[in-house]
Amino acid sequence: MAVGDELAGERGSVELQGVTKRFGSMVAVDKLNLVVQPGEFLSLLGPSGCGKTTTLRMLAGFEQPDEGFIRISGQYVQGIPPYKRDVNTVFQAYALFPHMTVSENVAYGLRQKGVSKAEMATRVSEALDMVKMSKLAERKPKQMSGGQQQRVAVARALVNRPSVLLLDEPLGALDRKLREEMQIELKLLQSQLGITFIFVTHDQEEAMSMSDRIAIMLDGHIEQLADPETVYERPSSAFVAGFIGRNNFWRGVATADGVRADDGTLFIASMPDEHVAPGQPALAAVRPENFQLVTDDPGTSRNSIPGSIASVAHFGDTLQYVVRTSSRDVLVLTPRANAPRLSLGDDVWCTFTPADVYSFSAAQASLVLAEPAEEANA
Repeated sequence: MAVGDELAGERGSVELQGVTKRFGSMVAVDKLNLVVQPGEFLSLLGPSGCGKTTTLRMLAGFEQPDEGFIRISGQYVQGIPPYKRDVNTVFQAYALFPHMTVSENVAYGLRQKGVSKAEMATRVSEALDMVKMSKLAERKPKQMSGGQQQRVAVARALVNRPSVLLLDEPLGALDRKLREEMQIELKLLQSQLGITFIFVTHDQEEAMSMSDRIAIMLDGHIEQLADPETVYERPSSAFVAGFIGRNNFWRGVATADGVRADDGTLFIASMPDEHVAPGQPALAAVRPENFQLVTDDPGTSRNSIPGSIASVAHFGDTLQYVVRTSSRDVLVLTPRANAPRLSLGDDVWCTFTPADVYSFSAAQASLVLAEPAEEANA
């Protein structure tokens, strides 16, 4: 039995099979396969133009796939208009009616459906309670902060009791502190309600902090689909390793146990990329937090890079060093409590263990390496 068949009758399940969407000659979504479990918080994450918003708009019914099919709660939804789908959408622009109160904004969809006044009052009250906005029920949008308007937009979507809530970068207009607070509130709300959330964002921290799983998209397809820990600790490609968190990359050649970088450094890895044969172009990567800075020469070129301190930046409980080496600058993050006393110009060695080394095919080198610009002709 196919996975999709197992979900066919489950409210809140979502399935995309072979979904393709074109705009003229441009392929925005390319043969996308995705199954979302009922009650799951899934984030679609990726750079601008990767296809995440187009995918969300097809789920909502604002766009139709050119190929493939979509099922929501077991129902095929091709050709079904947005207002007849068992989903609701929250946008970055909250699109609240300025002349209506909070209660009237939330009730609007129910009024369009002809829900009785008594049931409407009950459901609006419940929705406002969920988002902690009951006390502001008679205010108008211009009398509220961005975070409060965002809550109203969520309540307006939830009042229809959808099986799936689609969120298109709904926190993008908020300042950092408020955005972090709303991330917590949205995740708690989703856990409380058990509704399937599909959340579009380009903010990796947002996706990592809220999601059960993350679908990392590139050029219209899913590069990796996994839980946050897996995509961070075991990225499936150089693009994922560079997009989730930060990474230092080196170009080189694959060896039986890692990568020999172009500058001669040997990156010995616990798990070399099994798809890159020895002698083939490869990339080595080490995350900034996995370096240890030492001032005594370890006497080896294996997992050790000499350099000097080029800059130091303070980020609360973390120190960020830029170490200038013979081939490139290396970013190093160290907890303040464990940081050595270093000054600009000090000689250091960046050391790391085989478990800290990622190795990849060089196929995505242009996506993760800042290549030097070609000199203009005189």
